Amino acid sequence: QVQLVESGGGLVQAGGSLRLSCVASGRTFSINAMGWYRQAPEKQRELVATISTGGSTNYADSMKGRFTISRDNAKNTVYLQMNSLKPEDIAVYYCYARARAISITRDYWGQGTQVTVSS
Repeated sequence: QVQLVESGGGLVQAGGSLRLSCVASGRTFSINAMGWYRQAPEKQRELVATISTGGSTNYADSMKGRFTISRDNAKNTVYLQMNSLKPEDIAVYYCYARARAISITRDYWGQGTQVTVSS
């Protein structure tokens, strides 16, 4: 199966940057997409960005221009570069992976990493 471990969260001042990392292990060859979601306090979980194995990316409209998702397939790692951070970006950020075998799909989640932005 697949295990996901996130790192890189922390406290940053408004306007600063953070780079989140997520390392996948296990049956990584079965993964066809990875991404990031976030959940702010008392808010619903929302999509941040996704990236396919081939490198195609998709972003939530509010993230375009500030956040960049990328992959290093050799290291089984996905990154989220976050620039110009705002207090409204405060949330727990979760790494996500979708694995597929024939008609069976399964979603995997990391433990989450806290991002805090001071105003």
